[in-house]
Amino acid sequence: MTPLETNRRAHTGPADFSRGSGIRQDLSFLVKSRKRRNTYKLVPFIVVALVAVLTADVLLLTQPGELAEPVATRTHPAPKQTLMAQQQPVPQQPQTAEPVAPLDKLHKPNLFVLTRKPFTNELLQKVAKLRGVRALELADAASVVLDDKRVQTLAVDPSTFRSYTPKVTASSDALWQNVAAGDVAVSFVLGNDGGLALHRQVAGPAGPLRIGAYATTGFGAVDAVVSKDVGRTLGLPHDNALIVSAPKTNSAQLRDDILEVLPKGTQVAMVNPVLPEPQKVTQNWPAGSFMTGEQLTTALQAAVSKLGRPYVWGAEGPATFDCSGLVQWAYGQAGVRMPRVTHQQWVTGPQVPYAQAQPGDLLFWRNDPTNPAYISHVAIYWGNGKMLHAPRTGDVVKIAPVSTRNLAGVVRVSPAAAAQVR
Repeated sequence: MTPLETNRRAHTGPADFSRGSGIRQDLSFLVKSRKRRNTYKLVPFIVVALVAVLTADVLLLTQPGELAEPVATRTHPAPKQTLMAQQQPVPQQPQTAEPVAPLDKLHKPNLFVLTRKPFTNELLQKVAKLRGVRALELADAASVVLDDKRVQTLAVDPSTFRSYTPKVTASSDALWQNVAAGDVAVSFVLGNDGGLALHRQVAGPAGPLRIGAYATTGFGAVDAVVSKDVGRTLGLPHDNALIVSAPKTNSAQLRDDILEVLPKGTQVAMVNPVLPEPQKVTQNWPAGSFMTGEQLTTALQAAVSKLGRPYVWGAEGPATFDCSGLVQWAYGQAGVRMPRVTHQQWVTGPQVPYAQAQPGDLLFWRNDPTNPAYISHVAIYWGNGKMLHAPRTGDVVKIAPVSTRNLAGVVRVSPAAAAQVR
C-alpha cells in the first residue's frame, strides 16, 4: 500500500472531528529431533527485516463496542478485474446518502490509536500538536457479527477516510458512494476466502447489510468498513479510534509520545511504520536458529492430521481452520509460538528461494488485487512441489500442487523470531 504522503498539517479544530456517544468496550492486543537442518548454504540468500516485526502490530477489539483497524473497498470479486466498485442502488435507503466529497490529497497512515472512551477535542489537540503529526482521522471501531462471523469493523466518514486508503481504493467514487449509501465494504480475504460474495445480503446485528465492495486498507485485523450512520445502527462506540499520519517521524517514538498524552488503557499500533535506517539487515542465521527435525516432524504431522477439515474464516482449530489459523495451530503443537495472521507470519524468519524450499517452510501469496503488497494467503510446504493449506470457504484442508502465481516468497521459520512478532 503506497498512498501519497502530505507535508501539510491537517486542520485540527473542533469542526474537523466528529462527536458522538460511546458504549462500554474491552480492548486487548491480538497476539493473540535432535538434528538441526544445515542452513549454511542458505546464508547468501537470507535477508530478513528484524524491525519488520514492528510492522505487524495489530489490535483486537471485542464485542459490540470494540474493534481494530481500517479497511478499504473494491468491487469485482475476480482478481483480474478492476478495483472500482460497481455502483448499484441500495435497497434499504437508496436516496438518503449524501454525495461523497471528491478525493483531495492522500495521507499515509502510520499509527492507529484506540481509546476506551471517545476522543475529546482536548485529546485530539494534544495528539495534533505532537512533533511530526500531519493529519488525523477519527473513526468508530468495534467487533461486529456479520454472517455469523465476528469481524473487526470501522465506521468512517467516506468523504475523509478514503484519503487514508491505497490510491486505487481512494480514487473509486463509486466504492465510497456505496459505503455512504449503507453498504459494508469487506476485505478481499473476508470476501473472497470467507465467502461473502459481492452484492450479497448478509445478516448483521441490526438487520441485513449488502456487501458493496472488496478492499483491504492495510490496517491489519480490520476486515469491514461502514459509514458512521450504519455504525450507529450497529451500536459501535463513537470516536474511539484515531488514524495518525506522520510520514516524516519515527513511528516508535511517536507511539510513545501518544501514550504519554492520552488516558491509561489507550492502545497504539504502528501501520506503515517510519523507522530509523537500516530497516532491513542481512544476517547469518546459525543452524540453531531454526526448527529442529523433531519440531518439523511434529508440525507436519499435526497439519496433515487435519486433512479434510473445513475452512472457516477466522477459525483457529482444532476442528476448523483458515489458512493462518492452521499454521498457528500446527506449529503450536511443536512448541513454536506463531503469530495469528498471514502478514505477521511473513516475518517469522528469513526468506529463502523457492528452489531451496524444504518441508515445513511457509509459502506466502499476494492475491489481494485491492492491495497488491498485502500478504493474503499462507501454506505449509510439503515437499516435491506440494503444499498443505486451508484454501477458502467451501473447501477443506488439503495437499495440493504449489501455485507460483502471485507467490510472494518462502519463509524458513525461526522459533525465536516468531515469538517476537506482535
